[in-house]
Amino acid sequence: MELKDILNKCDHTLLAQTATWEEIKGICDDGMKYGCASVCIPASYVKQAAEYVEGKLPICTVIGFPNGYDTTAAKCFMASDAVENGAEEVDMVINMGWVKDQKWEDLLAEIKAVKAACKGKLLKVIIECCFLTDAEKIKMCELVTASGADYIKTSTGFGTGGATRGDVALFAKHVGPQVKIKAAGGIADLKDAEDFIRLGASRLGTSRVVKAVKGMESTGY
Repeated sequence: MELKDILNKCDHTLLAQTATWEEIKGICDDGMKYGCASVCIPASYVKQAAEYVEGKLPICTVIGFPNGYDTTAAKCFMASDAVENGAEEVDMVINMGWVKDQKWEDLLAEIKAVKAACKGKLLKVIIECCFLTDAEKIKMCELVTASGADYIKTSTGFGTGGATRGDVALFAKHVGPQVKIKAAGGIADLKDAEDFIRLGASRLGTSRVVKAVKGMESTGY
């Protein structure tokens, strides 16, 4: 697989609680240099980053992150605010307690409401696989498909586990044809990245792929 075909599927990510503007600017520079799909950053930096990249790179942010238990109204406000500030993509976390309570109608309604609040921008739905059973993951594939969201995403990277090959394969079997897959959390190197893409992921949430490429460049690869 060509390196550029991996990089253009990467949401180059920095979501650390201590992230500074200099660090955010740095991943924006890397995202533009290496042709990444987007940079995924905290909402408080979206406006500044969007102005900085001047349309050369999509800005992605997260809402209801990482726990997912904000109210639907709060998530909708966060999504709308992010889009107004220049976000082209929004990654939302579902209410995992509602999954455990089997509140399927509430989950579907929330995803639809957030999608509407995105005003036509891309919505990725994080279901945090490490906390769900396979049956719950399959149900969420069905709900995300029915909601009109653009992507289903494995993980926040802040839970007890990240993307697994098994979860991406499961998604590929159970989402509708219009729903794409994002693998995120723990993608360590280019081999991982290739594996997830071959299993059906269209996006990878990771900082390590760009770091790996920079490391290869520094050693004269």
